[in-house]
Amino acid sequence: MGLLHVDHIAVVTPSLDTGSAPYLALGLSAEGADELVVSQGVMVRAFRLGDTLIELLEPQDEGGPLAAFLDKRGPGLHHIAFRVGDLEAEIARLSGLGARFLNTEPRPGRAGSRVAFLHPKWGGGTLIELVEHAGGAH
Repeated sequence: MGLLHVDHIAVVTPSLDTGSAPYLALGLSAEGADELVVSQGVMVRAFRLGDTLIELLEPQDEGGPLAAFLDKRGPGLHHIAFRVGDLEAEIARLSGLGARFLNTEPRPGRAGSRVAFLHPKWGGGTLIELVEHAGGAH
């Protein structure tokens, strides 16, 4: 089945409120309530534009990877995520092509999704996330 479309673009920020200002100025509205994604140690605020979300990520774990990213690089683009229909099949397909993953076991993501991350060295310097939504929900 492969990639279906860009699911979201994730931006790390020290504060969801501060990070939201540019998107609100552009005329976007936050979609639903902010969500704590415990498995990733992050609070997420999402803005929808068509089929794609802009996800703002505020680290919740001072010792976690997102906090380290923010400390090292500052706020900005963190990863790009592609929606897939069958996460396990896509992990197997890409693994067969030599892809490097940060996790090959799907983890819980935002809004009931399941996710896996490809290593940024494999992604040409970009962290890539694969996202499978339950029941076809966005």
